[in-house]
Amino acid sequence: MSLSARALVLVVVMSALAASSACRGGGFFGRQYEYEEDLFLALDGSATLVVNASIPALVALRGLELDPDPAHRVDVAKVRAAYESPFAEITRVSPPWRRSGRRFVQIRLALKDIRTLSGARPLAWSRYKLAEENGRHVFEQKVGASALRPGTLGAVGWDGSEIVAFRLHLPSRIIWHNARDLESGQPRGAARGNILAWEQRLTDRLDGTPVDMRVEMDSQSILHRTLWLFGGAFLAAVTVLGLLIWFTVRKGAGVDASSTGP
Repeated sequence: MSLSARALVLVVVMSALAASSACRGGGFFGRQYEYEEDLFLALDGSATLVVNASIPALVALRGLELDPDPAHRVDVAKVRAAYESPFAEITRVSPPWRRSGRRFVQIRLALKDIRTLSGARPLAWSRYKLAEENGRHVFEQKVGASALRPGTLGAVGWDGSEIVAFRLHLPSRIIWHNARDLESGQPRGAARGNILAWEQRLTDRLDGTPVDMRVEMDSQSILHRTLWLFGGAFLAAVTVLGLLIWFTVRKGAGVDASSTGP
C-alpha cells in the first residue's frame, strides 16, 4: 500500500472514531462535561477538590456573579473570591479556556476536613459525611438544589445534551458503592480500581434533582497496604539472603575442617 493510500485510510478511521464518539454524546477525547467535581479523598477527611465548569454553569448552578457572555473576559479574581472561605484553601484558578462557544475555568481547593466543606458557599449544595462504621469507612455526599438562575443567562448554546459529573478518587479498596450508568441505570464499575463517577444531565441538575452518593471502603489505605506488602517482601528477601550466607559459610567451614584432618 502506498504512503498516500495509508494516509487516506488513517483519515477515514479517525473520522469514523470521531463520529462514533460524537454519537455517544462525548467528544473525540471522551465525554465532556459542563460542570464536574473531582474529589481526591484521604481517610482522615482531608482532600483535594478540583472543579471544572463553564462560566454559564457557575452562574446558573452556583449563583456566581459572573458575565456568561463568551465575548467578555472572565474575571478570574471574581471566581477566586467566590470560592474563598475558612473551609478550603484555593491553590489554583486556571486561565480560562473555550469549548463549544463557552468559556471554562478550573478551581483547585485543598481541604482539611471534607465534613466542613458545606460551609463554602459555592459548594453548599452538598452535605458530606465520612465515618468509620463496622470496621470500614463510609463516605456519603448528597447534592441538593442548584441556584437555578437560567433566566439570567440568555442563549449560551446549551442543547439539552450537557452532562455534569461528581467523581471520587478513593484512597482504599472499594467494598460497595451506588454509582450507576447514566444511560442504562445499571451499576457501573470503578475506573482504574478506585475512581467512581456519578453523572447527571444538566437539565436535571438545574431542576435540583438530588444526587445521592455512598461508598463503603477499607479502613486501610492502598498506600498503607502496599508499604506493608513491600516491607514484608523485603524482610523475606533479607531472611532468604541471610540463610544462604549462613549455609554457604557453614559449608565452607565443613570443607576446611575435612581438608585439615590426619
